[in-house]
Amino acid sequence: MPELPEVETVRRGLTELVAGSQVTSVDVLYPKMVNLPPEDFAAALKDRTIEQIDRRGKYLFLRMSGHQTIVSHLRMEGNYDVQPEGTPLTKHTHIVFHLADGRQLRYNDSRKFGRMTLVETGQEMTVAGLKTIGPEPTESDLTLDYMKKIFSKSRKVIKPFLLDQSKIAGLGNIYADEVLWLSKINPKQPVNTLSLSELKTLRKNIIHEIQIAIAGHGTTVHSYSTAYGEAGQFQNHLNVYGRQGEPCLRCGTPIKKIKLAQRGTHFCPKCQVLHGDRHE
Repeated sequence: MPELPEVETVRRGLTELVAGSQVTSVDVLYPKMVNLPPEDFAAALKDRTIEQIDRRGKYLFLRMSGHQTIVSHLRMEGNYDVQPEGTPLTKHTHIVFHLADGRQLRYNDSRKFGRMTLVETGQEMTVAGLKTIGPEPTESDLTLDYMKKIFSKSRKVIKPFLLDQSKIAGLGNIYADEVLWLSKINPKQPVNTLSLSELKTLRKNIIHEIQIAIAGHGTTVHSYSTAYGEAGQFQNHLNVYGRQGEPCLRCGTPIKKIKLAQRGTHFCPKCQVLHGDRHE
């Protein structure tokens, strides 16, 4: 599933490729992907201009003229590309925005799990998933005080806690494994047992890891690509995810993979040891 760095990379690519473009018509080839009847969705967007593209967590906001916004969630395999008008469609192309300059903005999705919700601008946060979304993993939004508050209230183990978008926006399976390895925290550690110094380290690593992953254009897993159709590069810099059986880059111990909350989870059994409650 595309995580925050991948979605941010797509946002930046779309901004360069289609911001300012006028939509002349829309083809909805898979009606379940949109929140309106296909003909209503298409009619509402006819002759609208894509003014800018924003992001919140893993959601894209395509800001249209006429005070409308398309909330786009890529889910597991969704991606956008831009093609000249007349280029044959692929079997995974489900929505086509015809642009006035002779190009098409296409939404492709092999799993068909992605969704587009057209709302009045300003109503984005009423969309399911956005109503309860947590802060962005940035220096200004993800404060230590906030983390102390939410971590102290929960007895959940930390890996699924980090995947909960209502706690922190944008983290998914790959980056959760990475930040826990960087912070030397076991994925089964109960969140309310973390010390203040562990929370500080975790916060620093979450913010830094997301920043450098964005700089690397995200991680390519399965079919993810940027809006230019390019693969992300950050998979070349992963420390633990996907490295089961390989030596830990810190201590040489073989990386272990377990199932935790139904997600494949990678960690070093020597560097990331479970511990009891720590008060600091």
